Amino acid sequence: MTRLSANINKIATLRNARGGNNPDVIKTALDCERFGAEGITVHPRPDERHIRYSDVIELKKVVTTEFNIEGYPDERYLKLVRETKPAQATLVPDGPGAITSNAGWNTVKHKALLTDLIHTLKSYGVRVSVFVDPVTAMVEGAKAIGADRIELYTEPYAAHYHQNREAAIKPYIEAAKVAHQLGLGINAGHDLDLDNLKYLHDSIPHLDEVSIGHALICDALYFGLENTIQLYLRQLK
Repeated sequence: MTRLSANINKIATLRNARGGNNPDVIKTALDCERFGAEGITVHPRPDERHIRYSDVIELKKVVTTEFNIEGYPDERYLKLVRETKPAQATLVPDGPGAITSNAGWNTVKHKALLTDLIHTLKSYGVRVSVFVDPVTAMVEGAKAIGADRIELYTEPYAAHYHQNREAAIKPYIEAAKVAHQLGLGINAGHDLDLDNLKYLHDSIPHLDEVSIGHALICDALYFGLENTIQLYLRQLK
């Protein structure tokens, strides 16, 4: 069964816009779990424009489902993972100034760097996932560097879903097939929503987890958080 991990970055963005603690990031995470989410994802950035590093430390104390910390693996990220020991660390190649993730790792070009980073993270007892494009060579590279899972970068799929969903999903099916053959777990994330999630899920066997934030929080403005999480879970049945 594919797990739904709720990315709560946008809750922190809303809080930070006014200061104070409304909405409450910790309460939202607990509510997401109570409403059925099977994981909580955060992606702290150096400027702390949404999730703060202090939020991550407090969240680790209360999250009872799988806690996933995404991020660029600089020293501050590695320290945070070492201190909190989440269930999963997801390595994303976006630098400090990136608005959002826009590409996967080149696991071949950065083999030496990623191999060392993954070895370090695994020494903390943390599962490691690597954000990759749906390219066979990048999936094979993820296996070579010692990753436990890949997270397929799904923005290109989402962008072309309404034009030709069969063509849009094809490279993801191929990449997932290779990943499964190599013994890698398979996650997916970025721009997944209530329109395109079910087709992705139904097309990719062995999909372990989807991480969804922006669309889920936007939908919650209309449908409410509890109902929205249930709507997303239905797409994964």
